[in-house]
Amino acid sequence: MQRELLIARHAKSSWKSNAIDDHSRPLNARGQRDAPVVAAALLQADLWPDRVYSSDALRTRETWAKMAAVGPDRPVHFDRRLYLAGMPEVLDWASEWPDDAKRVLVLGHNPGWEEMAARLAGRWQEMTTSNIAIFRGHGATWPEALEDAWQLVRWLRPREISLEEAP
Repeated sequence: MQRELLIARHAKSSWKSNAIDDHSRPLNARGQRDAPVVAAALLQADLWPDRVYSSDALRTRETWAKMAAVGPDRPVHFDRRLYLAGMPEVLDWASEWPDDAKRVLVLGHNPGWEEMAARLAGRWQEMTTSNIAIFRGHGATWPEALEDAWQLVRWLRPREISLEEAP
């Protein structure tokens, strides 16, 4: 079965308050602006996810809220296991993903997301905030698919999306 994995890094967050711990940092103005822009591009390209699995950090929750406002409602699961996670944690968690979900978006953080995208693409590419790397692969189950070869289909960056695509 063909599958698509969308690796999304959270939108730009605020560093203004030193009193806030890393897990509790909110989005800044740019992050609030960029998240719906990349969501609109996903929707326009017919790449809206079937399921969303996200870190439970405030900035990932806010990123998905801004994205979700643009497209159809989808099941979203926030979990501490994806906070500062990478490929090993995604591989562990993928066994819980339903086999009928053909397109899954994982929303998280660097450096793990950048490393995961590099592993699947076979080359390094910087993943800045609000970037989404879109991969296509095959497998009867998600764990099987994630162990196989993937093709990088597209890399979405807010600065490369025209204003006509924005919501």
